[in-house]
Amino acid sequence: MFTWKDSFSSKINEFDNQHKRLFDLGNHLYSLVRNQSNDDNYDEIMQTLQDLQEYTIYHFQSEEKLMEQFKYPKLLSHKIEHETFIRDLQGLLKKDVDDNQIKISLEIIQFIANWIENHILKSDSQYGEFLKSKGIE
Repeated sequence: MFTWKDSFSSKINEFDNQHKRLFDLGNHLYSLVRNQSNDDNYDEIMQTLQDLQEYTIYHFQSEEKLMEQFKYPKLLSHKIEHETFIRDLQGLLKKDVDDNQIKISLEIIQFIANWIENHILKSDSQYGEFLKSKGIE
């Protein structure tokens, strides 16, 4: 489902590696949903969603720390995008996943796909250029 492409690169190795980890988590969630038969994957789906949420928060904090250190001029708007993502993700996680595992997991997968298109390809590429100009790789 989620395939890393060079166009996703922020040009900052640490963050590209973190983005790839987020792709892996999204792919794992997708595989749980796609391969689901009559088995109840609730525990594994919930663990993957928890891992996704925790790693996303860690990733956002890493980005924001470096942006703050180098006084990235769009830090505030970037932080707002991050806060919105976390709030929306938490809203999805509050739904009754046990009764709607596939539906809610697919909503989250679509949510992540939209995030990749609207945030990683746009906002993250901008900070990547800025940080690269400061000598960060």
